[in-house]
Amino acid sequence: MSSSATASQRITDTVTSWPGVEAGPGRRGEFAFTVGGRQIGHLHGDRAAHFSFPTDVWAQLRKQGPIAEHPVFPGKRGPAARRIETDEDVDEVIALLRLNYERVTG
Repeated sequence: MSSSATASQRITDTVTSWPGVEAGPGRRGEFAFTVGGRQIGHLHGDRAAHFSFPTDVWAQLRKQGPIAEHPVFPGKRGPAARRIETDEDVDEVIALLRLNYERVTG
């Protein structure tokens, strides 16, 4: 990645700028983003992001390619993962978090 800020710093700075978003440690060591007590996604350091989507949204995203199956729930629709390796991945994680943010706040 080209920026001097880490992936997780860039994601956190953007996502916490949205009204009502809180960020901090989750129950299993992850770094979670919540809105009104509902998690919109979480990070595992600078390497992976996890989300949960309604099954129809999950299916569409999976077909389009920005998500993969969640490694803990292979074959299950809803839980999703995105590796973070490039600037494009950071942007995509932010977009996926935004999608969940808009679902929760809309």
